[in-house]
Amino acid sequence: MWLPQAALGLLALSLQQPLAPSPLQSSTIMPPSFTLKESPDVLSPKDMLSLPRPGDPLPNAAGDLALVPISQYSFDDRKTHKSLAVVPLESGSQEYTLPLPQGGDAFWIDSRTIAHVVEAEGGKKQDIFAVPVTYEKGSVATGEPVLVGSLPVTTAADFRYSPSSGVLVFSAYVYADGDLEAVRENDEAYDNRGNTALVYDQTFERHWDTWVGPKHKSLFTVKLQKDYGKYVLGSSFANVLKHTGLSAPVEPFGGKDDFDISDSQIIFTAKDPKLPQASHTKQNIYLVSFDGSGLVELTSGVHGATHSPIFNRQGTKAAWLQLDEDGHESDRHKVVIHDLAKSVSFTVTQEWDRSPNALVFSEDGDFLYFTAEDLARVKVFVLPVPPTPNTSTTQPKLSDPYKTPVALTDSHAASGIQILPNGRISFAFSSLTSPKDVFILGNLRRVETDVINMTPDIYRGELTQITKFSANSLQGKPLHPGEEFWFKGATQQIRGWILTPPGYQTTDVKKWPIVLLIHGGPESCWADSWSTRWNPNVFANQGYFVVMINPTGSTSFGQNLTEGIKGDWGGKPFVDLRKGWKYVLDHYPQVDPDRAVAAGASWGGYAINWIQGNPEFGFNFKALFCHDGVFDTTYNGYTTDELFFFNHEWAGRPWEPKSFELSRKYSPAYTVSKWSTPQLIVHGSKDYRLPETEGIAVFHALQQLGVPSRLVIFPDENHWVLNAGNSLKWHYEVFRWFDQYVGKTG
Repeated sequence: MWLPQAALGLLALSLQQPLAPSPLQSSTIMPPSFTLKESPDVLSPKDMLSLPRPGDPLPNAAGDLALVPISQYSFDDRKTHKSLAVVPLESGSQEYTLPLPQGGDAFWIDSRTIAHVVEAEGGKKQDIFAVPVTYEKGSVATGEPVLVGSLPVTTAADFRYSPSSGVLVFSAYVYADGDLEAVRENDEAYDNRGNTALVYDQTFERHWDTWVGPKHKSLFTVKLQKDYGKYVLGSSFANVLKHTGLSAPVEPFGGKDDFDISDSQIIFTAKDPKLPQASHTKQNIYLVSFDGSGLVELTSGVHGATHSPIFNRQGTKAAWLQLDEDGHESDRHKVVIHDLAKSVSFTVTQEWDRSPNALVFSEDGDFLYFTAEDLARVKVFVLPVPPTPNTSTTQPKLSDPYKTPVALTDSHAASGIQILPNGRISFAFSSLTSPKDVFILGNLRRVETDVINMTPDIYRGELTQITKFSANSLQGKPLHPGEEFWFKGATQQIRGWILTPPGYQTTDVKKWPIVLLIHGGPESCWADSWSTRWNPNVFANQGYFVVMINPTGSTSFGQNLTEGIKGDWGGKPFVDLRKGWKYVLDHYPQVDPDRAVAAGASWGGYAINWIQGNPEFGFNFKALFCHDGVFDTTYNGYTTDELFFFNHEWAGRPWEPKSFELSRKYSPAYTVSKWSTPQLIVHGSKDYRLPETEGIAVFHALQQLGVPSRLVIFPDENHWVLNAGNSLKWHYEVFRWFDQYVGKTG
């Protein structure tokens, strides 16, 4: 049972590895040898990093084939190999693999022609090739690529094509003049300016992992049509955002999901140009013609961020996701529908306590399909489109079929949802046991009939798996699907995951070391999805009993839980983590509580540093690992790139009385005198979200205290470790560190 607070403090000081400060302890002595577990029946870090990494499927208009980009790293030649899978969208057919040695982007021009965009030799332009496709008797083949034309830059991306109008829409970086064809000349002038100074009069000065330069993203259109049976790219490029002050897609992560096209228009989201970007999340929805004329804003002006704007196929309605609060990136996403004929906007998920993340209209435009997090899954939902009200409103009077989305899947993580002909949708599914594969959900006409009629037992469609990209590579690897547990947390029921190691038996007693993984965000969750950075099955296959808890601040369990962390980073989340930890130790005698370790990144890294300074929590961890975490919460309000994040989390700017008091109250920097547990610190030098000095400060504190510690810096990585060789080193350092203290050699 938990002890009174005063007793906890005394007890935990003995539990959490007290160490008398000594200069002799400032350098860590590692075990004489350590090797990662690797064998045919182990999912090793190297195995995981060598798996193919499929993207989301992009179907053709006929709905019988889809393109899936795949990258796969080889440790033999230390290169990432790119390819394109052309996948028949019927089970039992074999996908065709088109190697892309130079990488590039691919999209459909028509149902039997792929456009492949690749950087040309010399690196000063991008060529577009038309690749013919044949599909007969379940077999796919491709013909010789034919040059269609060239783009005068090397940054073109996010391609969308309108076959009916013969217009290609794409994004690219340009200078203030907005001239795509002048970029090369402007680049040369900038590179030869005679100095390397970067000068700023407003934020952002740097964002995510990049110092902001003189270029910005814009959207362009160009003709792409058949001429005498061959596709030909036009030579006139229209910058539809020229001299508007707008930039799209929104950096650093915006792509094709930030805009959609009809036969003649583009709908897109862009940051409000009147507001300082680093302090605000407000994005507006705009409509513009292919030639750049008729720019109009569709949003009301009172809102936060907007995402995923789409058209229906009839061109009569648009929809997007909208957040209410400016500055709050984790506010609830609500579905807004805009009737283009009536110029009326209305919110349709005002009462639904979940946040959609991608939208598509049905073929006839009468239903919306979307994905949303729910109970640590990413599910596919359907919602009928209600009649348009007379005036714009955020509170329309909706009858029952139109108020509550219906879940059509109940497990795993769906992404990249697309509408197919004949009552079907395609998407990718990943899980704790598998990277992405292509799935089809069919017989949606029956689904829609049941939904609109409010049938008590709604039919949820026919789900078919199309691909098994990683099945052969994972054959024989023991992968745990995740076991869920619930417990009463600080304010509501909290859910966690357990993954047991290979060889685990329920009859074991105090046999297994146990690791607590703490997620970042903090507004995110441990979900039933695959990860190449924090993969719990990799931890389990190295012999650890893995615990992952979704505490206060987590998403997918309702907005109240997500909002509960505001101004309380070191409070309610740690009530949840402590209760969850106690639940596991009470219910799983197979684990050895004296061989416990913990690891976390970002907010999870903050949590590691906070645990370090609060031994009264009584976790009894023998070693800790912090990846790109927070050391000084208050100071981070000045150094982070996206200032709005701190200002929301702590209810003000860092010098204002309330935020200063709260952020300092929960800052690990002011608990250093109580630090005593051996700790590994990893940080990327290109992390501008949480700059590397946060990690260096933790290391310096531990070193001066004489606490065993190790610092690993990746000069070329950002908030994430993306390079496969670096990731293998990351895993090696983490497991070697833990093994020193709780392994057989520890």
